[in-house]
Amino acid sequence: MDSREQITTVGDGLLVLAPAKINLSLLIAGKRPDGYHEIETIMAKIDWYDEILIQPGRQAGIELTCRGPNWAPAGEDNLVYRAAKSLLESCGLTPDVRITLTKNIPAGTGLGSASSDAAATLIGVNHYFKLDIDQKNLFESAAKLGSDVAFFLGGPLAFCTGKGEKVKKLDEIFNFTALLILPDVSVSTKMVYANYRHNRHLYKKLNIRIKNYILENRIDLAVKMCTNMLAESCFDLEESLAELKETIESLGIGPYCLSGSGSAMFCIIESGDEEEAREGMRKLADKIGCKSIIIRNNRW
Repeated sequence: MDSREQITTVGDGLLVLAPAKINLSLLIAGKRPDGYHEIETIMAKIDWYDEILIQPGRQAGIELTCRGPNWAPAGEDNLVYRAAKSLLESCGLTPDVRITLTKNIPAGTGLGSASSDAAATLIGVNHYFKLDIDQKNLFESAAKLGSDVAFFLGGPLAFCTGKGEKVKKLDEIFNFTALLILPDVSVSTKMVYANYRHNRHLYKKLNIRIKNYILENRIDLAVKMCTNMLAESCFDLEESLAELKETIESLGIGPYCLSGSGSAMFCIIESGDEEEAREGMRKLADKIGCKSIIIRNNRW
């Protein structure tokens, strides 16, 4: 498991790690009066990170620079900028600050990286400027930025409901090693939800089983169900993902579960053996040419 801390001092700046997440299960309870869908999901942080570096400013206001292997929007279109601006303004501050986002985790993969970036920014700005904002107020700030942001302020394992903003930390330690598939496909969360057709009977059936497993502290059994009620909608919109999943599982690697609204998929390695995971990576690369990485649960 990764031994790095979330916050470290780097020269005159502060480096904050922003972990990705996977949905170990994801149920849709139905559509809410406000048009959003009510979800019930077990989310786990993983040891793959974007990085937020906060340093003294070189120009007036907030200066955001994005770099790394994956694209991210600059300026106020980025949740990092909006998170920093909202938190500082809530304290009546307008400092000159430079923020560098290193984008390692691709968007449109169901791994929550933009939400995690926002949460890491809230944590980092609070720490860097010694604002002493408590967890309750940080959660309130997170809820205004996006549904999943609050989860990344706590964790590493939680049961999230509502739009995802209602977070109940799960105290069970669920250690896992998994193979994460990263298809070269970006999926629109908005379109997946718009395309979703609710199955009330299926929801009720799955809800009872998963809630019982949580009460029994058997997250492992909930994970084995490989449940994601958005998967059908995602695969309907992106048939190539459905075909990829079928091809991968035909190699004897799996089952593979969709994370969030996709496109990333993961397979828990039950033995926890890293060599078994590496063998799976080699097989995927040789036979399909598919990109994958080994991930583990995060400890914070």
